[in-house]
Amino acid sequence: MSGSEPQTTGADASALEVARIQRRTVWVLSAGQVLGGLAFGATISLGAVLAAAVSGDDAFSGLATAAVTLGTALVAVPLAALSRHFGRRRALATGMAIALVGVVLVVVAVGLGSFPLLLAAFLLVGAGQAANLQSRFAAVDLATDASRGRDLSIVVWATTIGAVLGPNLTGPGEVLGDALRMPPLTGPYLFTVGAQVLGILLYLIALRPDPLLTAQRVVADRAEAKVAGAIVKPDRPITARYAIFAVAAAHGVMVSVMAMTPVHLIHHGADLTIVGFTLSLHILGMYLLAPVFGIMSDHLGRVQTILIGQGLLVAALLTASFGQESTLAVTIGLVLLGLGWSASTVAGSALLTEASSETMRTRRQGFSDFVMSIVAAAGAILAGIVLGWIGYGGLALVVGIAVVLVVGLSPLARGPRPAAVTG
Repeated sequence: MSGSEPQTTGADASALEVARIQRRTVWVLSAGQVLGGLAFGATISLGAVLAAAVSGDDAFSGLATAAVTLGTALVAVPLAALSRHFGRRRALATGMAIALVGVVLVVVAVGLGSFPLLLAAFLLVGAGQAANLQSRFAAVDLATDASRGRDLSIVVWATTIGAVLGPNLTGPGEVLGDALRMPPLTGPYLFTVGAQVLGILLYLIALRPDPLLTAQRVVADRAEAKVAGAIVKPDRPITARYAIFAVAAAHGVMVSVMAMTPVHLIHHGADLTIVGFTLSLHILGMYLLAPVFGIMSDHLGRVQTILIGQGLLVAALLTASFGQESTLAVTIGLVLLGLGWSASTVAGSALLTEASSETMRTRRQGFSDFVMSIVAAAGAILAGIVLGWIGYGGLALVVGIAVVLVVGLSPLARGPRPAAVTG
């Protein structure tokens, strides 16, 4: 493992001690999510603009987001492997450090006018998003079945603060960038750099003891001591696969519709202010009620909450499809879309964690993030084709196929409700 990690074994690994470490872990991860969301929000908000400016062609503007998404997918599995061997602390800090290099290269690429370098830089930026995604799994390394959904959802909720603040730093960043004679439109990345550096330091200094390494030691100590009731949980691969599918499907549905909404609204006369307001409400829907869905999944059950999420997605798709001519209806649809994504992602991630044995858990978590990111990239690309073929309303109905599959396959994953006490 790591010789520098504080040891938490034997008597120190009592239930009370583990609970104390878990509370501290959730708070540290939440702070990290605020910084990560701040950095990522400031980066993505200008990505398309920079891609168009450096390439000289608006047709290439979408490649910035595509590069970030691809980078997230490519880093997800290696980052999970790094966690497995060296702990969450080093993995999360490494992901943010790679993203920090990417952000610096974005500024360099704009200064040099190099589009290939810009895409490579955004590819590295994707590592920061991979770290943000892995944070939700780090939040449940030491959680009990009774609190797993709640703890995970608190960390997801913390993303709201950074995601909302990040894009709003564009104006002040430009003023600061002009004062420092930075390339045009790169000033806001100063805030990104600052947030990334603070995030790295936070994880390296404050995420101690490491939650994953502590969890591994607790399991090993209890097994060795044959603690009463310390039964190794069985691996449930079918349930785990269903959880991966449910999370990826919800993410694909959300990204496909959300990515095409600005285009649809603009074509129907909406201005950029309305588009920005609609997307802001959508983001709030994604994160604001995450704790509600986390608590719901702890008490009602993971699969039941996933199905509630699918119900919200159905309501969103029907509202967006049949109300496509109304800006208000589309906005309501986007809010419902965010809520459905939130319920499905929170409950699905908790289900994946508790359905996987300790030896398989981090592997599947990394694979889940990989699949999630690949589906998002494919969904964004294919959504444009479908939009041009059968319109926005047709797109909303087509992606509903994924919802039908998640609901139809749910009996495969059904099991007992989360227990109030774990051994």
